[in-house]
Amino acid sequence: MTSISPTAASPACPAEHAPLARVGGWLFRRRGFLPVPFIVVPFIWQGVPMQSSTAFGALFVAFGESLRLWGVAAAGSETRRRSRMVTSLVTHGPFAWTRNPLYFGNFFIWTGFSVIAGIQWLLPVAVTVFALEYTPIVRYEEAVLETTFGDEYRRYRARTPRWLPVAPVFERGGPLCWRTAWRSERSTLLQFAALAAMLGVSQAVR
Repeated sequence: MTSISPTAASPACPAEHAPLARVGGWLFRRRGFLPVPFIVVPFIWQGVPMQSSTAFGALFVAFGESLRLWGVAAAGSETRRRSRMVTSLVTHGPFAWTRNPLYFGNFFIWTGFSVIAGIQWLLPVAVTVFALEYTPIVRYEEAVLETTFGDEYRRYRARTPRWLPVAPVFERGGPLCWRTAWRSERSTLLQFAALAAMLGVSQAVR
């Protein structure tokens, strides 16, 4: 991990003023609401869950949350920030494989719940919604990181893919704080448990 002390007065790079990045900045501050459609739809649309789809969906959710935990263990509490201030550039752990491991994990989690609920038509919708929502968010984050860390971030961006993970040629190790990760993700895990319970009750009463 490379730690650089950014200055609050750092001038924004031109990429931050691009229309897509400006939309991404607005979505970034509200990204906690982005999964709402994937929570609401299973309760208003009657799916046809099967034992095989439930197991398959649960694997998706487990993989996605494992990726999130790994990412939070590497990046710490900054993964929940809402401002543009970043104190360190994290390039180890899952961030050596992909620049957006947490968002990649989110995709698996919410598509997993769609499969568990037996709403197969929601899968292509999920891909489309994630592309529309996270593309501008990622462009905004990339512009902020370029403003803050300059050439150091550009070198990282050049060697690490935006989405699909690729094994790094050489990964410089860094700290992983699993205690922080579990503490940070505790509320998320409780939400998943509550959602799974509500889905079970909803299916049982239909």
